[in-house]
Amino acid sequence: MKKKSENIQEPFKIGEETIEPGTRKTVHIPISMLPNHATFNLNLRIIHGRRHGKRLFLSSTIHGDELNGIETIRRVLASPQIKHLRGTLIALPVVNLIGMLNQSRYLPDRRDLNRSFPGSETGSAAAQLANTFLTEIAQHCTHGIDLHTGSDNRINLPQIRCDFQSEETLKMALAFGPPVILKSKIRDGSLRGAAEKIGIPTLLFEGGEALRFDEFAIRAAVQGIFRVMASLGMISSEKSTSAKKSPVIAPASRWLRAPTTGIFRSACNLGKKVLKGDVIGMISDPLGTNNVEVVATLEGIVIGHTQLPVVYQGDALFNIAWVPDPARAEATIEEFEEETELDMGLGDPTTY
Repeated sequence: MKKKSENIQEPFKIGEETIEPGTRKTVHIPISMLPNHATFNLNLRIIHGRRHGKRLFLSSTIHGDELNGIETIRRVLASPQIKHLRGTLIALPVVNLIGMLNQSRYLPDRRDLNRSFPGSETGSAAAQLANTFLTEIAQHCTHGIDLHTGSDNRINLPQIRCDFQSEETLKMALAFGPPVILKSKIRDGSLRGAAEKIGIPTLLFEGGEALRFDEFAIRAAVQGIFRVMASLGMISSEKSTSAKKSPVIAPASRWLRAPTTGIFRSACNLGKKVLKGDVIGMISDPLGTNNVEVVATLEGIVIGHTQLPVVYQGDALFNIAWVPDPARAEATIEEFEEETELDMGLGDPTTY
């Protein structure tokens, strides 16, 4: 039988800081300089539990205009559920600080940080930031969750994207319990791809839209993170709300594009079923003399759509995930929305 002291974690070193077991610490890892010579840091909050366990990183705002994850991570860190954490939680609410300050998806050189991994010590600013994240943070972890929103004026239904080939990653995705799990190939240069390559199962969460807080997506993310932490043994399973419905599993999705240019009016919301031949929108000229129907060419459920009323021919309008039974999937998502609203109300201290 192991002695109690044998289950105590060792001090944890990251950057130039040492974190003792049973403590919390904010760490600043220098990356570069801003034009005014202020330091550009990678700022993280570390909770190093007393007892041995998994090491999970939570990252957000790799794309500087994707802000939902900042509030998601704040609520996780503020929650009493992690008071007696087993293992280590490393939280990075803002990875791409310059992008966030500029309200831009990209770094100043127009590079996409999530296409720059694993990076290098001597490459572009994006490459150096990616390299620092991977070597100073990810390599010290056993699991990861990367938080995103829709981009380019698009909004996404809360969903997990993962490669079904990794058994451990799929197990995490099912534990997260989102409305939808979408099979998604790993993209070259992504954090998810670089982390998986070095043996760190990593989920990609999508929900909401850029430059806006989306309460439904934030709540879904917070609940999902706690479910994953419970499944990893980092918190008690009694402290997380189990998903009452199994997620909708979608093996693929496809964007339905605008058949013409004009003023777009949507007739289909997130999570709704779509059948082939359904009219799910209308595109008109500004005077309303010419109207063109947007007709579904496939069936499934809507997991994303544009927020722009002015569209050009060929623009992406609806992201439709294929599912074998769209009506059943729609009902499952509606139940998920109701449960999310009930499980975290205004009485929860982490919601404000």
